[in-house]
Amino acid sequence: MAGVPVPPGGPSSKVELRISCRKLQNKDITSKSDPIVALLMQLGGSWVEVDRTDKVQNSLDPDFSKALVVDYMFEEVQKLTFSVHDIDNESDKLSDDDFLGQHECTLGQIVSIGTYTKPLSKKSGSTIGESTITIIAEEVSDSKQVLNLSFRGHKLDKKDLFGKSDPYLEFLKPGSQGNWILVHRTEVIKNNQEPTWKTFKVSVQSLCNANYEKEIKIVCYDWDDDGSHDLIGETTTNAQQMIDGTNGGRQVEWQLIHPKKKAKKKSYVHSGLLFLTSCKITQEYSFLDYVLGGCQINFTVGIDFTGSNLNPDEPTSLHYINPGHPNQYSQAIMAVGNVIQDYDSDKMFPALGFGARIPPNWETSFEFAINFNISNPFCAGVQGILQAYENCIRQVRLWGPTNVAPIIYHVARFAQEASQQPGASQYYVLLLLTDGVITDMDDAREAIVYASHLPMSLIIVGIGNADFSDMRVLDGDDGVLKTVRGEKVARDIVQFVPFRDFKHASPPALAKTVLAEVPRQVVQYYEKKGIPPNNRPPASQ
Repeated sequence: MAGVPVPPGGPSSKVELRISCRKLQNKDITSKSDPIVALLMQLGGSWVEVDRTDKVQNSLDPDFSKALVVDYMFEEVQKLTFSVHDIDNESDKLSDDDFLGQHECTLGQIVSIGTYTKPLSKKSGSTIGESTITIIAEEVSDSKQVLNLSFRGHKLDKKDLFGKSDPYLEFLKPGSQGNWILVHRTEVIKNNQEPTWKTFKVSVQSLCNANYEKEIKIVCYDWDDDGSHDLIGETTTNAQQMIDGTNGGRQVEWQLIHPKKKAKKKSYVHSGLLFLTSCKITQEYSFLDYVLGGCQINFTVGIDFTGSNLNPDEPTSLHYINPGHPNQYSQAIMAVGNVIQDYDSDKMFPALGFGARIPPNWETSFEFAINFNISNPFCAGVQGILQAYENCIRQVRLWGPTNVAPIIYHVARFAQEASQQPGASQYYVLLLLTDGVITDMDDAREAIVYASHLPMSLIIVGIGNADFSDMRVLDGDDGVLKTVRGEKVARDIVQFVPFRDFKHASPPALAKTVLAEVPRQVVQYYEKKGIPPNNRPPASQ
């Protein structure tokens, strides 16, 4: 097979999947479709979205620049579905976008071929015209180096009749079958023949398979809104040339050549100049790097004790305690806690409740320790949380309303303290379990935006069958979360999952879904702050 050796057994490596589609259906009236591909994986009997490509505007033959990276487990049958959609709004939900087709297969089928092309089909299984999807698999190396690149253009050819060009760049590397594989696409600079593109970063693995002498093609196009982008010119280079050429603050210069123009005109020189103005090498750390460097993941549970859960003494209650069958609250605590406790050295976890009247004064509280010791709300391990929860439910009076901001701020206070300490030592994860509509939505949004600046993540598990549309707003499914004042989150820290989607799945499937974004969020926080893992020297620039 090309690119990915089949290992003798055990977890082998990560595999990078690069996607392109051809002859997609056109779902737009005045333009072409704006496709995106979502990757779903079957986990414990449920299909879970694990990643998605970038969106390509106005194209029925898209080449997606963002690769999808998955763990390749030789000994497992890893079922995948590639679902193609036409994106027409800012929402992250795909259910309100036009479906363009899907393909279901296993990861083993893809990697055994290397370049895998199949027809797209409807959900019923029948094919959709001549629509196809091509997936190219490559093994990801251990290289952690990243190139931070800045480019500008000079005197680019004018391509538009009533204006200047709208240039953008594409970066490609050679494939194993004589083809070129797209690895990065810049933004479009409108009406400008002297463009300066935003600095971007690309891993050495993605750009050239960690081979610094490997040829890289850079192509400059003039963007057209109908998708018929015009070639301005192209050039070739390699990573080593870019690194060496920018030493000492120098720039690297290339002529952009249009092959057809060069072949037709003897007087042709070039179609503009391309300058690499900066090339810096940095290190891209992983979640594991931070954990091995001693970063502790501090786990806190927040439990909804509002009246909408119904009387705990009745079997219809979401808080009903049945020794032979744990309720949804207990199942969620066990599933998530059993995974995350491995990353906390003392395994002592704060467990908080909200929305109940508590003894001895029976005042409503939205921030109480379920062991009733607010100065020491820690429980010993997951079993300690479960024991405290079962004891608590027998002593409190379920009340309301469902105010979650106090508990978010409670954990954020500790995250704020950790952010003032040197190094990457403490990160906080709040598991919030709730059964219904949040009543302090504006305050909750303020709290989340505040927490997004801190070493903290929020996992919300919806218990029962209530309307959880508010939760999806907090999760950013309808666009970037903002406060009432318009302040945006600094980074995405919320993951919402309705427990009902995992009623018939295994606990590991729930845990994997709700914890899937935490490693990325940890890395993203410390990366934004420029904080390397502890006990590791920062990468040279």
